[in-house]
Amino acid sequence: MNVSRPAVHPVEAPPMTEAAVHGPRVRMKDIQGMPGTKGGLFLRLSQFIFSIISVSVMATTNDFRSATAFCYLVLAVGLQSLWSLSLAFVDMYALLVKRSLQNYLAIRLFTIGDGITSTLTFAAASASAGITVLIDNDLDKCSVNHCTKFETATAMAFISWFAMSPSFLLNLWSLASH
Repeated sequence: MNVSRPAVHPVEAPPMTEAAVHGPRVRMKDIQGMPGTKGGLFLRLSQFIFSIISVSVMATTNDFRSATAFCYLVLAVGLQSLWSLSLAFVDMYALLVKRSLQNYLAIRLFTIGDGITSTLTFAAASASAGITVLIDNDLDKCSVNHCTKFETATAMAFISWFAMSPSFLLNLWSLASH
């Protein structure tokens, strides 16, 4: 049997690269706005405050039940406020005990929850804006309805959604980079 045998030759070490000299590149884990950071806590509290204002303004009108879009806005923004408040408590806990919330399962839960609540809030705010424009511009019935309150509640819902978007995008980015 004619089997070739590998010859062992000494191998030189590759030349030192800049990465080998300075160490491997480290990924920044705690970008402000992600869960467990002061920026994330600020975003969660702003989401909560604007969604509570939206629910409160809408609840002070006696005829918001006349349009399904306004009922949907109250429901969606109420869910948004509960979600944001619960994650604000999680962020406060993580900051107090100095723990990182970069666990894959936690980030996945935050991303899915943020995606669902932000989609519901945006859809409800858009539908309410459409009904408000219909009442105000097309039907000219603002004298009979609470157009200013409807517009304020809708604007607060949009601001809450704007505060939710960075949280969702940062969580999605963190999830994709794992």
